[in-house]
Amino acid sequence: MTVTMSVEMRQIVKRFGTVTANDHVDFGALPGEIHALLGENGAGKSTMMCMLSGVYRPTSGDILIGGEKVRIRSPKDAMKLGVGMVFQNFRLVQTLSAAENIVLGERSSFWRGPKWIKRKQEEIEAISRKFGLSFPVDRPIWQLSVGEQQRVEIVKTLYRGANLIILDEPTSVLTPGEVDRLFETLASMKAEGKSVILTTHKLKEVMAASDRISVMRKGRMIAVMDKKETNERELARLMVGKDFAAPRPLADRPKGKPVLIMDRVEVLGGHGRKALDGISLQVHEGEIVGVAGVAGNGQKELAEVLAGLTEWRKGTIQFGGQTFKRASVRAAIEAGIAHVPENRMKSGLAGSLGAVDNLLSKSYRTPDRSRLGFLLHGRNRSWSQSLIERFDVKTPGIDTPVRQLSGGNQQKLLFAREIEMNPKLMLAVHPTQGLDVGAAEGVHRLLTDLREAGRSVLLISEDLEEIMQLSDRILVIYNGAIAGEFSRAEADRERIGMYMAGLRDAEGDAG
Repeated sequence: MTVTMSVEMRQIVKRFGTVTANDHVDFGALPGEIHALLGENGAGKSTMMCMLSGVYRPTSGDILIGGEKVRIRSPKDAMKLGVGMVFQNFRLVQTLSAAENIVLGERSSFWRGPKWIKRKQEEIEAISRKFGLSFPVDRPIWQLSVGEQQRVEIVKTLYRGANLIILDEPTSVLTPGEVDRLFETLASMKAEGKSVILTTHKLKEVMAASDRISVMRKGRMIAVMDKKETNERELARLMVGKDFAAPRPLADRPKGKPVLIMDRVEVLGGHGRKALDGISLQVHEGEIVGVAGVAGNGQKELAEVLAGLTEWRKGTIQFGGQTFKRASVRAAIEAGIAHVPENRMKSGLAGSLGAVDNLLSKSYRTPDRSRLGFLLHGRNRSWSQSLIERFDVKTPGIDTPVRQLSGGNQQKLLFAREIEMNPKLMLAVHPTQGLDVGAAEGVHRLLTDLREAGRSVLLISEDLEEIMQLSDRILVIYNGAIAGEFSRAEADRERIGMYMAGLRDAEGDAG
């Protein structure tokens, strides 16, 4: 018996000017399946999902829902057809309650009263219970955890009648426990006959959760297979067109002297409350220290205070034997602290400038780069070209605005600038966020090379697999303080996840 696909996309072409993002792509998902859509950055998978959810319109090709050809011209059209998308960056109004966000846009919501609100809350709670998506419906969004906010987004699609749900990188900011609960929810949605399309870079999760897998490369669909027909290594090869070596295990090495010592440091956040609450930590020469935690627990402020961007009000910070007295970006740079920030295009690079200006932005005062206040133009261009070649940055030219580069090449350019400073400490914040498996492997190699050269790395990431793969020691941050410390030998995914969620196991503190 032939099963009608819940969605089919036939010979889809999408062009942006002279660039072809999707080149005659076929894609389909069955009722009651979890279908993973993979591809490296720029492969075209997000463009495909944006056309299915009404954000873009195809240049040519057909979309069929339940076997019927449809035209999706807006997200509203998509929702009417039962298609809902949960974006990686949630689209919620922080000051409204969870229930208000879910019903926002309903025609009748303009006339709402207490009875109407109560009835809607009961409807939302019934959906939440059915799919195991619990959250306080009457609480404002800003008071909810990241995991709870994601549940609000998923319930919003279900409340509006979605039978096809697209999840964009859904586990990027969740604790291990929240990831497990999300997968349980996806299984219950599948049991209800709904179709789930999962876009992610995490191959372990693809193998754990999906039924079928489609792989895109350079705007084309190159493979569709059942999960049982493949493995992580094969998927990585299909995504990037080459084989990957297994990750190098970190070689044990003697711990060097402390480079960074933070002692009971307090920092106020923008909300006036303590973002860092008496945090103490050390980083030694030749080690990678991973900081694991759910978003919003002080990671941003920890990075900014060490980079000289944020003042601290109590405690001491010592680096390389020197005690910092106040926040100063120049002092941090001169002391030997390199910084790869969380948002490379907002805080790390000037998107409208080319590679030369971006590479010069921290070293233009040095004798090699300028003389008597004038930049050494020819020398700087040759130097920039050598860095681009050394770090394998793919760019049309050294004057091409960096906003036109892929995310992986932007990140390599950023690392090139920071590593060229010969830093004592690399402060790497979410260094592979949004990068495909090939670009992420390159970033990991850069960090381990620094370690092997006797340099120090403070790795702040919400990707626990990355933290566990790269770190000599793991610190768990919760509510602005270090909740636990684990050596590489002690590192256990479930136990660290409990600390990330603010829970302590029966054994008490680690380390």
